[in-house]
Amino acid sequence: MSDDSFIREVEDELRSDQLNTFWSKYKYLVIGGAVALVLGTAGKQGWDYWQNSIAAASGDRFIAAVELSNDGKHDEAIAALESLSADGSGQYPALAKIRLAAEFAKNDEPEKAVEAFDAIAGDSSFDESLRNVARLRSGLLLVDHGSYDEVAERLLSMADTGKSFRHSAREGLGLSAWKAKDYKQALVWFSAITEDGQAPAGVQERARIMMQLLAGQGVKPEETQEG
Repeated sequence: MSDDSFIREVEDELRSDQLNTFWSKYKYLVIGGAVALVLGTAGKQGWDYWQNSIAAASGDRFIAAVELSNDGKHDEAIAALESLSADGSGQYPALAKIRLAAEFAKNDEPEKAVEAFDAIAGDSSFDESLRNVARLRSGLLLVDHGSYDEVAERLLSMADTGKSFRHSAREGLGLSAWKAKDYKQALVWFSAITEDGQAPAGVQERARIMMQLLAGQGVKPEETQEG
């Protein structure tokens, strides 16, 4: 046997002895760690599965509530949405609150609808875009069921140049001012719509019609002041 072969055999024996010593001393820790890793992975998968199952169940409840609404069963839909908003999982409680507010409006309960939309608009846990939608819906409901000041409280900040919902906000403010017989202020808002090149065609057309009606009241654009 060559010296190199002898040295390799000795090194192999040493490694084997070291491995045996290490295993004898730490085998329970190694086994425990392996078991913990397997259980941890299985536990996470089980938790994910459970969470997904709960979310799926909430999704089914939300769809069922929407179907009740579509069938005209608004009282039942409201009860289902109230339950889901209280104990649902994932994003469904938030969606249920938004749908619930709309359901109040459909069920001819504007005060409850405004209260519900206002609650969403003031809830920082909601995404800002959803809060703005709720604020807009609340303001538009108040065009028919509130004062100009109440509408302005919700829509004025949304009517600024560059804001995403400015066209609808301006239209709501204009209609509310018209109802309040503040024709000059109404014309300010409708003029702002027609002068905005990004305003949707339908909104612009309605604004022009309102401006014609205002002209019939003797209110002309040159008589208005910026509001």
